Amino acid sequence: MNNKEIQLEDVIQIIKEKLNSGGTVTFTPHGTSMYPMLRNGEDVVVLKKPEGRLKYLDVALYRRSNGDFVLHRVVGFDKDGKYIFCGDNQFHKERGITDENIIGVVTAFYRKGKHYTDNSLSYRFYKSAWEYIKAPMRMLYSAHRMNKSINIKKKR
Repeated sequence: MNNKEIQLEDVIQIIKEKLNSGGTVTFTPHGTSMYPMLRNGEDVVVLKKPEGRLKYLDVALYRRSNGDFVLHRVVGFDKDGKYIFCGDNQFHKERGITDENIIGVVTAFYRKGKHYTDNSLSYRFYKSAWEYIKAPMRMLYSAHRMNKSINIKKKR
């Protein structure tokens, strides 16, 4: 069987119809924003239509106002109820995402043939650990950037 890479834009209506009818959709995401949870072009995610509002730390596929599709994690909620999203490998928080932007929520993923659900012990542990290591990672990243900037200035 040949696997053909297609763009989400080309099949988004089919995806929405499948999710709205109670089905699931699987696809291989590309990009590094959700690393280490998801590896670029290797892992496969399973989406379903959310049952009500997304919860803290859910991973969802949504569409930005500029038309881009993004798969990121809910890291908070604005006072007006809009979602705040961020990739696991990013520090910039994206605000203003509404339920209308949400296409589906990740319920499971596959890595090297192994199945992880959003309720599996290893994934729950990852989510909990991620909460605690994100802040120290950000400080280390900032220190690395400052050090790199200082080294560049010294070379001039």
